[in-house]
Amino acid sequence: MTFDEFKAIVTAAFPQVTEEQMARYAAMDALYREWNSKINVISRKDMDSLYDHHVLHSLAIARYLYEKGLAGGEERKVLDLGTGGGFPGIPLAVMFPQWKFTLCDSIGKKILVAGEVAKALGLDNVTTVNARAESLTDTFDYVVSRAVTTLENFYPWVKGKFTGHIFYLKGGDINEEISVLLRKNKMKPSAIHTWNVDSFISDEYFAEKFVIDIEKS
Repeated sequence: MTFDEFKAIVTAAFPQVTEEQMARYAAMDALYREWNSKINVISRKDMDSLYDHHVLHSLAIARYLYEKGLAGGEERKVLDLGTGGGFPGIPLAVMFPQWKFTLCDSIGKKILVAGEVAKALGLDNVTTVNARAESLTDTFDYVVSRAVTTLENFYPWVKGKFTGHIFYLKGGDINEEISVLLRKNKMKPSAIHTWNVDSFISDEYFAEKFVIDIEKS
């Protein structure tokens, strides 16, 4: 996907997006290519799909937030756990400049890339942390992540660390994972909602990809 194709989708989905925000998205291509040549945070064969497979995929969470009325203008604290090179946290930080994002990863070289990209983009609402989830002491409004592990493994890492929602990007057959999560944590089925990413991005790549919304119970 070219940047112009990406821009057309984003400006249609988010009419409030500014030229400054689009300039930051435009700068991501060169930044990630430069850093990826030093530290591999994106599969090299996937670099040409940066805007659809990585940036737009991350922004599926933003689209879901707007559709569900959860993208209010007030400041929110957001944890991106297992951010890798900065996804979904950095694209979301561009979209929501009034929110404070903490990008966390246990692998130092990956969080280095995320931090340097955020700095180059001038994102003063991003903090990066090289740590394991268990060591975090802050509490956040939202937690976001992109398929770092199964839901069963992920939820205990952040349980007690958020007050609102988890927004988890996951693909494939998610029903069994959700069933296990509900059973092991004695959660009500009404606490979990799923949303098809291809309702936002009409592309075969996203046909079986979802935003999983887990409400604080």
